[in-house]
Amino acid sequence: MSTDAAEAVPPADSPKADSPRALGAAQWTGLKTIVIREYGRIIRIWAQTIVPSAVTSALYFVIFGSLIGKRVGLMDGVPYMQYIAPGLIMMAVITNSYGNVVSSFFGAKFGKHVEEMLVAPLPNWIIVLGYVGGGLVRGLLVGAAVTIVSLIFTNLHVHHALVIVGAVVLTSVVFSLGGFLNAMFAKNFDQVNWIPTFVLTPLTYFGGVFYSITLLPEWAQHVSYANPILHMVNAFRYGFLGTSDVNVYAAFAIMLASAVVLFATAVFFMNRGTGMRE
Repeated sequence: MSTDAAEAVPPADSPKADSPRALGAAQWTGLKTIVIREYGRIIRIWAQTIVPSAVTSALYFVIFGSLIGKRVGLMDGVPYMQYIAPGLIMMAVITNSYGNVVSSFFGAKFGKHVEEMLVAPLPNWIIVLGYVGGGLVRGLLVGAAVTIVSLIFTNLHVHHALVIVGAVVLTSVVFSLGGFLNAMFAKNFDQVNWIPTFVLTPLTYFGGVFYSITLLPEWAQHVSYANPILHMVNAFRYGFLGTSDVNVYAAFAIMLASAVVLFATAVFFMNRGTGMRE
């Protein structure tokens, strides 16, 4: 009897359930749970989540880098295959970060298990952050796979490691948040694919992945500066090659501002229950 009573009494240093420390621990556990679940899903279906981008990048290197690149020659003072490598890595990061979150969160809505998270004692910003963490994990894993493929075809020298890390992390976060908003407003699987097909893909291909915008007419260069992907790709390329078509500081300002605005927007609509109550 005395043993049971002793077991029922919490330790003297145990925080109360509603104390800031206990709430912080619960939120941390919720965040970890979402990210680990996303990581498990990515690894479980690795043939669908990681391999396709590596194969596509290898094809780009063979066709554009090896065959056509020999005729192109130098681009911004470096061999063409070396020039396109950072852009191909970033293109894979963008599409996979976005695709992971939009498919995972819309799947949670479609399968109705998003309601389990909404009734859990988790603030909405933790749910948003958890899915963004999943998108970041997949973006970095795929980026690493495409980097390995790139090293098979060309040499990549690190010009500024912090710029590389900062650009890839911020870009992945921005497009993970974009995917989250897309999934929040989507009502069917067709709407999940609209933004990637009609917005994301054109912006990526016109975002300086395969060419320097100095090759474009002056009016087209001014139009290109309105494309945020151009700034992301060039900041990442600067980290490897030390060359960029844009101001790198401005590029980081755009990425940081985009991440803050998209995160605030996603949390705002989550708090309103947009897309959750239909």
